[in-house]
Amino acid sequence: MSKLTASPTVSTHPRWLRLTHWLNALAVLVMVTSGWRIYNASPLYDFSFPKAITLGGWLGGALQWHFAAMWLLAINGLVYLIINITSGRLSRRFFPVSPKGILHDLWAALRGRLGHADLSHYNQVQRLAYLFVMVDITLLVLSGLVLWKSVQFSLLRELLGGYDTARHVHFIAMSLLVVFVAVHLVMVAVVPKTLWAMIVGHKEPV
Repeated sequence: MSKLTASPTVSTHPRWLRLTHWLNALAVLVMVTSGWRIYNASPLYDFSFPKAITLGGWLGGALQWHFAAMWLLAINGLVYLIINITSGRLSRRFFPVSPKGILHDLWAALRGRLGHADLSHYNQVQRLAYLFVMVDITLLVLSGLVLWKSVQFSLLRELLGGYDTARHVHFIAMSLLVVFVAVHLVMVAVVPKTLWAMIVGHKEPV
């Protein structure tokens, strides 16, 4: 009788990626909801967020949640970037990206012809979205530093156009991040196996 051998397997999402992903998700959730409460204390625009969807209960509590999540997001995000860069994953998974490739994959997605068999492969629309959110979170952290310690980060404040401009930048970056998360959740609902893969690490034959 011939002896059956198991096929070698590879993790679509390694453990470090899943850990940093969920820590980032937690940090973003806390920062956004506590940030809405902080915003309500001094609205930048002519509206405020419903108290029921904010975190902190009062301004002091919201600030404490916000600062705690800020460190988690900054440190965890930095670890994510360092591992991606040093392992070569950033160049392998997120490049190349081109306008032609993005339009091609977007058109295929709109027609339901974009394959999802290999979850380790990102199409060019995904690559653009993930690269965008990396830049957006970086901008969110930098503008947040200006709002937190304006005097200490005076050079950064000037680079962002001043304190008031930094407030607008921070709010817009937050809003774009919320849009990204909303679209991301819709895509997960469309392809639910991506959620399972990010929880347990989907295994595929090499």
